[in-house]
This record gives sequence, structure tokens and C-alpha cells, in this order.
Amino acid sequence: MIEPSHVDVQEVGTLTKSVIEQVSRAVVGKQAVLQQIMAALLAGGHVLLEDYPGLAKTLIANSFATALGISFRRIQFTPDLLPGDITGGYVFNRAQNDFVLRKGPLFANIVLADEINRASPRTQSALLEAMQENQVTLEGDTMALPQPFVVIATQNPIEYEGTFPLPEAQLDRFIMKLAVGYPSEEEEQEILRRRRERQHDAFDLVAVTDAPGLLRIRQLVEQVYLDPDVEHYIVNLARRTRGYRQVAVGASPRGALALLKLARAGAAMQGRAFVLPDDVKAFARSALSHRLILEPDLWMQAHAAETIVDEVVQTTQVPVIEVTAKASLASTIAPSAASTQASAEASALHPASSS
Repeated sequence: MIEPSHVDVQEVGTLTKSVIEQVSRAVVGKQAVLQQIMAALLAGGHVLLEDYPGLAKTLIANSFATALGISFRRIQFTPDLLPGDITGGYVFNRAQNDFVLRKGPLFANIVLADEINRASPRTQSALLEAMQENQVTLEGDTMALPQPFVVIATQNPIEYEGTFPLPEAQLDRFIMKLAVGYPSEEEEQEILRRRRERQHDAFDLVAVTDAPGLLRIRQLVEQVYLDPDVEHYIVNLARRTRGYRQVAVGASPRGALALLKLARAGAAMQGRAFVLPDDVKAFARSALSHRLILEPDLWMQAHAAETIVDEVVQTTQVPVIEVTAKASLASTIAPSAASTQASAEASALHPASSS
């Protein structure tokens, strides 16, 4: 196990690479998806996976929990699922002649909410409190959830009978929305080969850190430097979605915050203590597309929101940052000094032509 108690930002990249390598032993290909989910875990956000059945959504969540050395629980959402089924509650113990607390499956570090849109709005609201406040309320008592706490929710994009679409308020709580996608022909054959050689369904993964280690890494990500002009670039992206044609409601300020957190995490994963505009671009689609409410004309068009976010990114002026060799060393110095070093060495950003 790697001990991250005194790691610098460069070692965060090494540690996250080890985690993804472990997950890749179970999940063939999909490196881009794994990188995005790893960034969400570092940023402390929740993830929504929307894709067809059988594409390893559950396997991805379980593998990340194993590689990170944290607890994992899976909840199969159904229309008759009650809030108490996920939060837990007090039951009468005859031996003790008293009511005792039985914690529900929400009390875990990574919770897989499988087919979340099949649950009733009442149950979804209980999950909403847990996602936003990191706590649950039982019989009037507020109880904190274990940290780190991450919800990875899934939903099927082709079945709508008997479902309750997630309200915009709950969609906005997810830091990103991803689609896993089908594997390539070579990847699918590799899946079969590994299963044939393994001779069993289980995977032997090794934990490379633990819950306290992940929390310490998150603290390092919070110290990654963000230049004010790159910060302004994030604000411009969010604001331009609000005035875009055929968009009824654009990305909220929470969307801009999500983009900030993910960009910092992406920079740290690459061993840098400062954010570049490319870090922002890498997460714009996954962080903003599910926050857009489109005009009715686009409701039946697949990936319309993603296309709009791509157009916004392509037509928004990108700040130019010049990083000297000394500034690149900011990723290897003490985290407390990294932000100051990157700020001093990075030149003032200048608006460039649209890209």
C-alpha cells in the first residue's frame, strides 16, 4: 500500500495511475471514462452513468472501491423502494427491550445507485439529502455519512416505462454525467480471453490506498493553483451556455464550480500544481451537458446537449498561459508553496483567437 501522508502533487499522479491500473485489470479499455471517474472521486463529486445494460457500470464502481480500499454498497432501485430501505432506521430489539439503529446501505464510502430513475420521488429525495449534505435524517436525528462518500448512479437510456425521471435539482447534484459505450472488437475479444484464462468471474484487485489516504489526496487537490484568467475562462463557458440558442436554461454556478474542481483534479492527476485551459476543456462536456435544459425542438435529438457544450468550448476565447521551466517545478515542491510558485512563474494570460 502506498502511504500518501506526505505526498506532493506529482505523487498524486503516481497514486491515481496505480488506482486506474488496478481498475483496468477488471475493466478492459475505457481509459477516458476511468480517468474522468477518478477525477470525480478526487473532486469529491457524484457520478451519473447513463448507458445500456451490460457495459460494466457496476463493475467500474466496485473496482474503484476495491482499488481505493474503501467500502462499497449496491442499491437496486425499484418503484416500491422506501427511503428507510436506503437510509436505515430504528427497529425493536426484544433482547434489549429497546429500539436499536440499523444503518442502511447509504452508510458506505461508494454507493452504487443502480437504475436510480426507477425509484419514487420520495426515495430520490432521501438520496438527494445524502448527496448534498453528506448526512441522513432518521427519526429526527441527523447522522453523518462516512467520508469519503460518493454516489455512482446508473440509469438505462432506452427504458422509460415505470420510471421517474430525475428532476433538474437532482441532476445538478452530480458533478458529471458519463456514457461508458460499447467496447471495440479487440477490447471485446480481450474481455473473453481474460475470462477464459481466469476461469472464474471474480477479479483479484489490490488496494493501493485507503479512506484516510483518499481524503489527504483531496486536500492536495484543493491546493492546486488556478490563475484568475483561467477561472474567468470557466465562468465564460458556464455563462455562454445560458445565452445559447435553443437552450432554455443553461449551466448553473454549481456547474462552474464542478468544472473548477474537476480541472484541479485533472491537473493533479498529471502531476501539475497548476491548472491549464486544456484541463478545463477535458471536463467541459461531462460537467456541463447534463445541466442544460433544451428547447423542445431538441428533445428528440441524441447528444444534443453534448454537441452544444462542444460548440461553446470551440467558440469561447481561450486564455494563453506561458509556463517557464521553473513554473513546471511547482508540481514537485511542497503543496503549500506550489500555488505561489505557479502564480509567480506563469505569465499574465492574454485573450487569443477563438479555438
